[in-house]
Amino acid sequence: MTTMTDASVREFKMPDVGEGLTEAEILKWHVQPGDTVTDGQVVCEVETAKAAVELPIPYDGVVRELRFPEGTTVDVGTAIIAVDVAGGASVPAPVAPQEAERPEAPRAPEAEPKAPARQPVLVGYGVATSATRRRPRKSAEAAVAQAAQGIQAELNGSGGGVPVVAPRPLAKPPVRKLAKDLGVDLATVTPTGPDGVITREDVHAAVAATVPGPEAAAPLAAPAAAPVPAPAPVVTYDGARETRVPVKGVRKATAQAMIGSAFTAPHVTEFVTVDVTRMMKLVEELKQDKEMQGLRVTSLLLIAKALLVAIRRHPDINASWDEAAQEIVLKHYVNLGIAAATPRGLIVPNIKDAHLKTLPQLSQELSDLVATAREGRTSPAAMQGGTVTITNVGVFGVDTGTPILNPGESAILAVGTIKLQPWVHKGKVKPRQVTTLALSFDHRLVDGELGSKVLADVAAVLEQPKRLITWA
Repeated sequence: MTTMTDASVREFKMPDVGEGLTEAEILKWHVQPGDTVTDGQVVCEVETAKAAVELPIPYDGVVRELRFPEGTTVDVGTAIIAVDVAGGASVPAPVAPQEAERPEAPRAPEAEPKAPARQPVLVGYGVATSATRRRPRKSAEAAVAQAAQGIQAELNGSGGGVPVVAPRPLAKPPVRKLAKDLGVDLATVTPTGPDGVITREDVHAAVAATVPGPEAAAPLAAPAAAPVPAPAPVVTYDGARETRVPVKGVRKATAQAMIGSAFTAPHVTEFVTVDVTRMMKLVEELKQDKEMQGLRVTSLLLIAKALLVAIRRHPDINASWDEAAQEIVLKHYVNLGIAAATPRGLIVPNIKDAHLKTLPQLSQELSDLVATAREGRTSPAAMQGGTVTITNVGVFGVDTGTPILNPGESAILAVGTIKLQPWVHKGKVKPRQVTTLALSFDHRLVDGELGSKVLADVAAVLEQPKRLITWA
């Protein structure tokens, strides 16, 4: 990898495009070495644990180097592209994939040009009056060389009687815990990760190396020795019959969030089956209303409005649990989340201040939210701060389900498919359009009475849509 020493070369680092994100995967580069870029131009698209985001460059210049190829996961704060702001002509060749997978060894700090009074502000960066530098971490080769010199000095008598202390192996906390649980000394493990970092695979390899193989000869005199356990069978997978998909990005974040929610908040789910024939008639009438011309009118729109009416009548349902303070936080606003299935996994963007929206405004916001999610362009900000969520499983032909709460929220409403069923209406059995609703709520802050009242109100509005006026 080329080392940039020219003072005119600026390095653009991976920003934190969300709240507390630590890494992002480079999905696509929009520029190549030698291309001219301008301030604000999108140079690449990255995927975080929350969404796919386009990154703009904050200055003008010529691209000198792309530090990582597409498909690489990069830590926040790592330089991903170098730009010659003076427009230099020399352009190094693009980095090879196998070289990019091993991050560049830390370089000694060098003098940088004094920053101008005002700099562009990027998402996740903010404006800082002084820069905080992390002390460069020594590479594994440097650490080993230093230790070897100390040992040699001790053997030659030049150590002055000071014992040589071996360098602490480099490993992340989860890997250290794994090694402790398996009884593995990290000092004996051969690292294969970037910069000599020990990975989980290295720990497992060290464990496997300690298991004697079948060809190992038994001791000559060991009459009381315990039998040596046979090595664990090696599991192989047939690539023609199985496909393995790495869990990362949105799918990984969703899995972690659902586990945390399911095993933190005590879920209770209640169900109600409701005749929505009148609601479906209202949907058809609104499609012809001139106030709704050009807008998408669906049953989900009226269900969302019905939930907002129920929340207005029972505001305590719109809350969250503060574990640290042991408090219930009542929200005086409703950021209505809509669960959306995308090629990258399930995401839940939300409509900010949905309780203040008129029906046409709510329709427009809902259409924009769904379209953006399907295109994979939902921003991290759009998925933050939700208070209550709706998940429409009916689009898949499912009657209903037991939805898991979105983390930090107190309730989630699942809507089943709407279909004709025999129903007793005005004393006679008639075919009516019927659906089943399911409301899951956090039983720490929502009791059965409150949850039941909210679900009953939603059902009542859908059965008699005129309540949208009388209860509003």
